[in-house]
Amino acid sequence: MSNIKKAFNEKHKGQVQKELGLGNVMQVPRLEKIVINMGLGEAIQNAKLIDAGVEQIRTIAGQQPVVTRAKKAISNFKLRENMPVGVRVTLRGDRMYDFFERLVGFALPRVRDFKGLTSKAFDGRGNYTLGLKEQLIFPEIDFDKIDNIKGMNITIVTTAQNDEGGKVLLKTLGFPFRN
Repeated sequence: MSNIKKAFNEKHKGQVQKELGLGNVMQVPRLEKIVINMGLGEAIQNAKLIDAGVEQIRTIAGQQPVVTRAKKAISNFKLRENMPVGVRVTLRGDRMYDFFERLVGFALPRVRDFKGLTSKAFDGRGNYTLGLKEQLIFPEIDFDKIDNIKGMNITIVTTAQNDEGGKVLLKTLGFPFRN
């Protein structure tokens, strides 16, 4: 069991319940899953980018990712239906908590000029999405093996019913929000 999960269950659950004014401990929001998505639009010209993206996401997440494919053909982008356009992985359980711990503890502080994350990136249902400009902030990625720098989206899905519940949950788990 990861440190964040253990600390949340032992210490912070009651605090979140009190802060949100919930009557039952089962109503306390918790992390459901984390989805990491890397869009690789340039893979239309260079198919090797997909293999590199798969390898990088596997290294970061510790789990085999899925190659996402185009749903429609768009002739202006020279894109045909079913062409690979990205890489995605969904983390749940202990892998999710381990990734969350590495993201908050190691990766985000390595971002240049990091002043905290905005609290406006919630979707209305308590889920938070952040975009990273480069994959090099993760310590697992070897700088010498990178051909080109790619960004990624990380969506943290919670069981919260609204943004306030999601924000309280993430703040208690140590998420670095801007003031």
